[in-house]
Order: sequence, then C-alpha cells, then structure tokens
Amino acid sequence: MATATHHNQSTAYQLGNRFEQLRETLALFRKRRAIYRRTFNELAALGDRDLADIGIHRSHIRRAARETADMETQHG
Repeated sequence: MATATHHNQSTAYQLGNRFEQLRETLALFRKRRAIYRRTFNELAALGDRDLADIGIHRSHIRRAARETADMETQHG
C-alpha cells in the first residue's frame, strides 16, 4: 500500500512538472509572438527610405522581426 501511494505521488509530481513546463513554453511562445508582431508592425509602417537607412529591405521585414523576437527571448 505504501508503495502504491508513493507511486501515485511520484506520478502526480511528474504530471505537475509537465504542466509547469507546458505553461512556461506557452508563456515563452506568447512573449516571442508579441515581440515579433510589434517589430513587424513597426518596420512595416516605415517607408522604403527609412528602412534603407537602417539597412533593411522591405522583403526582409519578417526575418528581422523573427530574429529580434528570438534574440530578445534568449536574453531575458
């Protein structure tokens, strides 16, 4: 009986850890998506001259937004 109780507690603990990992993964995804969306919208609102001034071609906006989101979520 004690073994079964210990096993159930261990399983519950593991399940709790998995839910915590899932919650953290979803939070990171939401944060990364928000940064991507904000960066994309800001860059897309710029004119071609402004984009050229900062060294980004209009066709590279998605890549720049994705890289920004990746960098910002890796460092905090």
